[in-house]
Amino acid sequence: MEVPYERSGRTAQKSRTRQALVDATRELLAQGLTPKVEDAAERAGISRTTAYRYFPNQRTLLLGAQPQIQPDTLLDADAPTDPRARLDAFMTAFTRYNLDYEPQLRTALRLSLEAHTDRPVLRRGRAIRWVEEALAPLRHTHPHVDVHQLAVAIRSATGIESLIWLLDIAGLTPGQAAETVRHTALALLDAALDNPHR
Repeated sequence: MEVPYERSGRTAQKSRTRQALVDATRELLAQGLTPKVEDAAERAGISRTTAYRYFPNQRTLLLGAQPQIQPDTLLDADAPTDPRARLDAFMTAFTRYNLDYEPQLRTALRLSLEAHTDRPVLRRGRAIRWVEEALAPLRHTHPHVDVHQLAVAIRSATGIESLIWLLDIAGLTPGQAAETVRHTALALLDAALDNPHR
């Protein structure tokens, strides 16, 4: 998302300015707003002209505010190897991630529905790889289970889209929504273990 302006001269100061705009955007998103470049500039105490050098439009600003955390896994090094316990631990971490970054993820979801060719970084299937890594022991303990297909099913039923529906439509609290997606993931795993060819 970097623009050429940021790559020349006083790069440390420019990096701080960019981060101030990103932080301001995240604060506004957390308040339920969808900020424009001038909104972020005002919150950060930066001139509009300067802000537009970093983010030429609202879309680039919102994309720039997306969380940049891209770990290979959300599991700790000492995560369980038992498939069910491991998925349970993953769902706790995954749901915490989704709730922690809920405002940015809502924005990413909305941007992904627009008619553009470039998808936000969070709409590129990274979570499916996280679920697959959580299910990795199945490749040895249950080789007939299609781990990728199961990961897609779990992701489709437990990601930010499901949380938004549970929070906004079903009216659940964040804790209740987290428990619901956790039980859903474990139910999908149990079904796959009981009937691996389905």
